[in-house]
Amino acid sequence: MTTKSIGEPIKRVEDARLVTGKGRYSDDLMPGALEMAVLRSPLAHAKIISIDIDPVLDVPGVHAVYTYDDLEGPLAEPLPLLIPHPDLTHGRTQYALANGEVNYMGEAVAVVVADNRYIAEDAVNRIVVEYEALPVVVGVDGARKADNLVHEDVPGNVAARMEQGFGDVKKALKKAPNKLTLDLKIERSAASPMEGRGTVARWDQDLKRLSLWSSTQTSTGVRAAVASKLGLDLGQVDLITPDVGGGFGVKIMHPWPEELLVPLAAMNLGKPVKFTEDRREHFISSAHERGQEQHIEVGFDDEGRILGLDFQFWHDHGAYTPYGLIVPIITSTQFLGPYKLPAYHVVFESLYTNTVIVTPYRGAGRPQAVFAMERTMDAIAKHLGMDRAVVRQNNFIQPEEFPYAHGDLNFQDGRPLVYDSGNYPELMEKAKNLVGWGEYEAFRDEAKAEGRKVGIGIACYVEGTGVGPYEGGHVRIETNGKVKVATGLTSQGQGHETAFAQIVADELGAKFEDVEIVTGDTRRMPYSVGTFASRAAVMSGSAIALASRKAREKVLRLAADALEVSEDDLEINDSVVSVKGAPETKIELGTLAVLSNPLRYAFDEASKAATQFAVGDPTKPPIPDGEEPGLEGKDFYSPMRSTFASGIHAVIVETDPETAEISILKYAVVHDCGTLINPMIVEGQIHGGVAQGVGGALYERMEYDENGQLQNASFMDFLIPYVTEVPTKIDIDHQVTPSPLNPLGIKGAGEAGVIPTAAAFAAAIEDAEGITITSMPISPSELYDLRLRDSSAVDERTQA
Repeated sequence: MTTKSIGEPIKRVEDARLVTGKGRYSDDLMPGALEMAVLRSPLAHAKIISIDIDPVLDVPGVHAVYTYDDLEGPLAEPLPLLIPHPDLTHGRTQYALANGEVNYMGEAVAVVVADNRYIAEDAVNRIVVEYEALPVVVGVDGARKADNLVHEDVPGNVAARMEQGFGDVKKALKKAPNKLTLDLKIERSAASPMEGRGTVARWDQDLKRLSLWSSTQTSTGVRAAVASKLGLDLGQVDLITPDVGGGFGVKIMHPWPEELLVPLAAMNLGKPVKFTEDRREHFISSAHERGQEQHIEVGFDDEGRILGLDFQFWHDHGAYTPYGLIVPIITSTQFLGPYKLPAYHVVFESLYTNTVIVTPYRGAGRPQAVFAMERTMDAIAKHLGMDRAVVRQNNFIQPEEFPYAHGDLNFQDGRPLVYDSGNYPELMEKAKNLVGWGEYEAFRDEAKAEGRKVGIGIACYVEGTGVGPYEGGHVRIETNGKVKVATGLTSQGQGHETAFAQIVADELGAKFEDVEIVTGDTRRMPYSVGTFASRAAVMSGSAIALASRKAREKVLRLAADALEVSEDDLEINDSVVSVKGAPETKIELGTLAVLSNPLRYAFDEASKAATQFAVGDPTKPPIPDGEEPGLEGKDFYSPMRSTFASGIHAVIVETDPETAEISILKYAVVHDCGTLINPMIVEGQIHGGVAQGVGGALYERMEYDENGQLQNASFMDFLIPYVTEVPTKIDIDHQVTPSPLNPLGIKGAGEAGVIPTAAAFAAAIEDAEGITITSMPISPSELYDLRLRDSSAVDERTQA
């Protein structure tokens, strides 16, 4: 295979293992390990009066029972508030096991460790807990009313209030010739990966070393949390991320209580211990996302150009705030999308409710932001009677204006909100051509003549990707010519083993098939941040490229010495270093790896070439000053700020006149993620994101009743789209405006498919029905009810 592979649609090398059942997930590890089950609160808000574990103690096969009273030291303190923020004035986190009070249905109260999960589950059911029920707060409206409090020391249920902006919005709104007000709502949803959370731990008493496996998106984060909470040195903890069956953000949250309690039990019992989350547990105790209510006031001229905009929203973050304000900050800043606003003001409140915590889920605040802004753009177009695409074009930041700073706004990384590159007018032209925007009116007329209702929607977005602070890469060339590469962030199906190998193949000149990638293993790369925010290719990709360049420099130095030529005369292709114009004068990477490590002892034929009587200049040290043995390179990439990908989605839908069922006739995506490492992988990411976006737009919502009971905690009741509900074909086009911020010109792509989907569907359904859509998701029954209300309103106006 050619070593020039960046930009090529190379098939994923990891797939053969994964699709043939050879993957190794957390539950596949440590057969025979003891297993943990968790007793979770059945109530959304209550005091714990007493916990009786006596009925469990004599159950055969039970090894340990833990409640809060069994926790000591740092483990008895609240779990970390991972991302503090000065505006998060009333941040609260839960305990590993409930300490006298529970604040959501599903909160961990006690755990049992037994020979197997069956015994552990039976034992958990014997624990007797006496609760005193407390008033429950559910939903944004309930939190804002503050008739009851989730935490008695948090006034008004407000954890944080944050305000940003630029320009004089009040003046702009007052002078604007046109003004509109919108009230919008996005319901709560959840990531629902195929594999729930899972943790396995083994303690080596002789070495005083903890081996930990967790289905996580941050190996180093979990490692640090475990070391801190269990009183271990960081060097005593190894965290190895196995194959992970999907994450989508829910597994960037850490440490989960079980990630601490499993290693605690393993250390105490001297035996391996395992926890595997079941599906109901995932619904009631893992993180949710999305829920917001929004209010927008916008002023604009007669061409649809926004003159000033005020954006208020209320964010439901559940019972605790372990992940800080990341999601609402992203909403508040990514709301601006590809548009140039002269005056903007945003304020949000992040509110406590007696529900599962809210942390990032694929899109992480951006779907809410795009829904709000794109609904605003559609409203402006409707008010003026203008083409919706033209209104957007009239507000676009122009290509010559990059880098573009949005006033004094700060992004989620605390850095100024500055877009690095893009070409939004060209994106729009590509999207219109791809979906057939110009031909749509004729299609709609044909459909109408047949008694059919069709509609078209379009939605634009800008996505901050590649947030810092850093990632690292380590590239080592083995004596057999294999290239072993390690990076610290984790993989959950993104194709890292393929894409990162493509980078190494190009940067180093190695054969693609000789490159092996390891991710999420702190033994190989102890410094890392994690996989989230569409950052893997930008961060680890850049670090691996830099590390490969360092390794290449050493390869060329050694090869120049061995071949007695200048470094400038050498080239590397297919793992062979040769003289330009004289390919017969060459040396392989594996041979150079042998020569890079002067030896005293020979272990095989290859190593003889590196022993003291076979190689080296006796007048010089075996290893030159400033060099190290071995043929490898290591580097870290730390950006000044985020890169900003962008894109446009367009969809044509049909709504059934009788049942209000919504069918997808055409879906088109144009995306700009800078340099494409592997177009096939990028398109796969878009396909998966659109599927999740369809779920968020038409099906998925977490339904809590007034008592904080989750009503649809199973896949029988929580609807996710099957293959029959997602587009059978997604038309995709790419635009490439490389980022100037990293060595490869990459921007992220992992969340592109899901971000604007709800906004595009809302626009298309509104176009088909002529009814304003202000809340998502929307089901056929809800659309049917909207039709009835709209019909009643028309009748009332007619009678008047």
